[in-house]
Amino acid sequence: MNSNNQNNGLQKRMIIMTVLVFVFFIAYEFLVLKPKQIEKIEQQKIEQEQKANAAPEIKEQIISDNTSSIAPVVNESKNIVATIKTEKNIIEIDNLGRIYQVTLLEEKYKDDKSNQIKLFASNQLRPLEVRFSNRALNEEAFKVDTVASSSNIDATTNKQELTLTQTLSGTTLTKKFTFYPDGHYDLDVSSTNNEQFFITNGFRPNVLADMYAVHGLIVKLNDGSLETIEDGDLNNNKDLVGIKFVSNFDRYYTTVIYNFEKSMQVTLMPDDKNNPQAFIQAGTGINFSGFTGPKNHKDLESLNPELIDVIDYGWFTFIAKPMFVLLQFLQGYIGNWGWTIVVLTILIKVVLYPLSYKGMMSMQKLKDLAPKMKDIQARYKDDKQKQSMAMMELYKKHGANPMGGCLPLLLQIPVFFAIYRVLINAIELKGAPWILWIHDLAEMDPWFVLPILMGATMYIQQKITPNTMQDELQKKIFQLLPIVFTFFFLWFPAGLTLYWFVNNLFTIAQQYTINRIFEKRRVANTK
Repeated sequence: MNSNNQNNGLQKRMIIMTVLVFVFFIAYEFLVLKPKQIEKIEQQKIEQEQKANAAPEIKEQIISDNTSSIAPVVNESKNIVATIKTEKNIIEIDNLGRIYQVTLLEEKYKDDKSNQIKLFASNQLRPLEVRFSNRALNEEAFKVDTVASSSNIDATTNKQELTLTQTLSGTTLTKKFTFYPDGHYDLDVSSTNNEQFFITNGFRPNVLADMYAVHGLIVKLNDGSLETIEDGDLNNNKDLVGIKFVSNFDRYYTTVIYNFEKSMQVTLMPDDKNNPQAFIQAGTGINFSGFTGPKNHKDLESLNPELIDVIDYGWFTFIAKPMFVLLQFLQGYIGNWGWTIVVLTILIKVVLYPLSYKGMMSMQKLKDLAPKMKDIQARYKDDKQKQSMAMMELYKKHGANPMGGCLPLLLQIPVFFAIYRVLINAIELKGAPWILWIHDLAEMDPWFVLPILMGATMYIQQKITPNTMQDELQKKIFQLLPIVFTFFFLWFPAGLTLYWFVNNLFTIAQQYTINRIFEKRRVANTK
């Protein structure tokens, strides 16, 4: 360390870097990803309108290196041959044997017009669409209607069976379903005359593909590893073997096919926007289970514990998964998701208190040493080596560590991002009220009360936290941060803003307590 910026500059830079990580993380999503997503959605609407008014086309799509099939643009005739009602949803099967639409029945799953949420948009790849390896047969299959054994099925209380039969000139394709009250199904698909085919879990639900959370495809391999491909990131076909499940998902919803007894082979193929589409290699027959609906942790776990991996928490999954389990455990006793977030935040602050205490005390020491550091810099301004040695001796004598204030802060970053991912992806918060004006923790605060309180507590926290910065520009940047963060949090889900607000409150309490402890020690040492 050869100067003031070299002695405590490293600490300043690391603190600045930490703050900038948060700022750019939020700013990038709000200013870059959100406009792109809005533009993408608008473009999709225009294309869907154009396709709806145009005659169906036929285009070639390569399924694998050795096999190709011809598939038409999605037929939107909405010729429904079977409707299945379960306790959780209504599933509509169209004349090509595909899941045309899934409507969620639970009260909290409503759109902004108070209609029950429907998971699929027009002109998208539908779940359970079959593609034959034989091109001529495949072309015929998109022109011949499927016959259903029953047009209306009530599976609200007991499991029910349905058979779909498509009779083609070269083969007969049969789909035998068993539907269950919880909304999932078992399926056995077979073809005659040794005709090879592929079957897809469909494109992801198109309900909430926003800037906050990952959306795309995720598969789980036999070795337990997960592979995620986000929308827009698949440039070429990709073959995967040893697959336990394949899921296409948006922020809250998934369409997943799984088999935990016999692994599957999947070919991933990009659409015209490089979004991933999965085609399961079925041979002449295959069986599996499927589910299309919310990524609700308890519901997925009840189907199979491994299905909770459908919920993608990103890089910090190893922290986020147990954190959500704790959140859910607490909610089971507290009964309100808002107060559960408050309690979880307090627990996190208690666990991290030793790190916070160490960092805060180190900052206090550095603040007290600032005048002596200035004296050393002035005394040895022409001899940088002696200046550095004197600084190190000063730190050693007073037990100060220039890195002590920022390292504990850096160690807490993974926890922040983990709780961010948990609260962003938790569909359990959808429709969950907290107090008075907060009717949905998954939506923004309609009156902006929480973001303003968050900004105010951030300002107070900043005022009572020791600051050793000498550079005026750095000081001004830090003074603006509460305003910047308040602006970004105006549109954040209320549940996440609540976490940050409560976190700030307890950080203020900790800082105030440590300030008093340090002041008492300093007074005692001067006597």
